[in-house]
Formats: sequence, structure tokens, C-alpha cells
Amino acid sequence: QVQLMESGGGAVQSGGSLRLSCVALRYTFTRGCMGWFRQAPGKEREGVAGLGSDGTISLADSVKGRFTFSVDNANNTLFLQGNNLKPEDTAMYYCAAAPAFYKDGAFCLRLHPNEYNYWGQGTQVTVSS
Repeated sequence: QVQLMESGGGAVQSGGSLRLSCVALRYTFTRGCMGWFRQAPGKEREGVAGLGSDGTISLADSVKGRFTFSVDNANNTLFLQGNNLKPEDTAMYYCAAAPAFYKDGAFCLRLHPNEYNYWGQGTQVTVSS
């Protein structure tokens, strides 16, 4: 059974940084799309970053220049580094996998959350002003 496990969330002040991790068990990133999503209370889940099966990465406009997405293939781990965090970044952050979508990162970023089959439990990020 595929498992995704996020960690690294926490509470920081505006301008601070956090590094989120997502470990994938029994899954390899070349099998399809991987995505980072976030969901704030009362809002829809939105894509933050996408990793294509070809290794390309795409970031949402709302986080470009502040977030970076990296991959450690040897340890089956994804990282989402958030810098200069803002209160509007406050949300539950999830990683997700969509097997069989052999596409690039930009496609995976735009892929609807309903197309992602596997989800982690999420990690909370809270940014205070």
C-alpha cells in the first residue's frame, strides 16, 4: 500500500521559514505526478507545486520566488522550502500522488486534486503577522 507522510509544519512569524518533507513508501516518483497542495479553513484545496514524471518542477504564482521544491530520489522524499512566509500561507499542507500521469511539472500543478489517488495526512503551517 502506498503511503505518503508529511512533516515539518509549525508556527512561525511573518517573514519566517519552514521546510516541509514528504516521504513516499512503496512508490517511486517516476510513476506519475506528485503535488504539494494546501487548504486553508473555508477555502478550496489549491496546488502549490507539481513534480512531473520527467522530473520537472512547477510552482504556483502565489509562491514563486519564496518557495522551492526539491527531490531526494535516493530517499524517496520531497521537500517544500518556504521562505518569507506570509499569513496567507497559513494552511494544512499535503503531498499527493497521481500514478499513470506521465506528464511534466506544469501539468501536474494544474491537475485537479480529484485526480490524485494517494494523500498524506497533512502538516499544519501557521504564519502570524
